[in-house]
Amino acid sequence: MSKTLFEKIIAREIPATIVYEDDLVLAFSDIKPQAPAHVLIIPKKSIARIAEAVPEDQKILGHLLLKAAEVAGKLGLAKSGYRLVFNNGPDAGEAVPHLHCHIIGGRKMSWPPG
Repeated sequence: MSKTLFEKIIAREIPATIVYEDDLVLAFSDIKPQAPAHVLIIPKKSIARIAEAVPEDQKILGHLLLKAAEVAGKLGLAKSGYRLVFNNGPDAGEAVPHLHCHIIGGRKMSWPPG
């Protein structure tokens, strides 16, 4: 089975502007930003989407959320606010089948989002 785009970024086969990394997650700038600040944070473990996560993934998913907040803070978004977005499946806008969280901020967001 071929690697996803995100697995290639993790393996450094494709360049990315990395803003955070540890042993469990990697955060990098989105190549098509939808706001002044738009970063993706992904688990290094391959999980296709949130609907396919299993109970054993609880630690990494919790870690990912905590690190998303930390990255948002480092981007200067903590005071004004930011949005965390997970897309699950093609109808939700999922383009890469590797669980990822969009950290979006730096502008006023509207509701509903889609």
